[in-house]
Amino acid sequence: MPRRVNGKLSSIVYVAPSPIHGRGLFARQPIHKGSYIATYEGPKAKRNGKYVLWVHDDEGVVEGRRGMTLLRYLNHAERPNAEFDGFDLYAMKNIRPGEEITFNYSPNEAIEQ
Repeated sequence: MPRRVNGKLSSIVYVAPSPIHGRGLFARQPIHKGSYIATYEGPKAKRNGKYVLWVHDDEGVVEGRRGMTLLRYLNHAERPNAEFDGFDLYAMKNIRPGEEITFNYSPNEAIEQ
């Protein structure tokens, strides 16, 4: 699946004030269930900090990245509309324009805000 760079990512999402927390990431156009949204890009993290996403793979290897793209503005929701597969973000349901894109922070995928 093709990867989006931050410039192209901004054609489908935007950052705005969030009713959940601070700023959030919102859909600029419809995003269909199962669609690839983007990859959480950034330098490897050596410790927890702002905008760090930790991913545990099937072998138990843990890798963290410090978010450097618009995905760093993702907020938590108990009933999210997106999820990570590794560092790749996918829509779990159809997301309407203007809807905030969220994922469920968990012990295996935590982002600090």
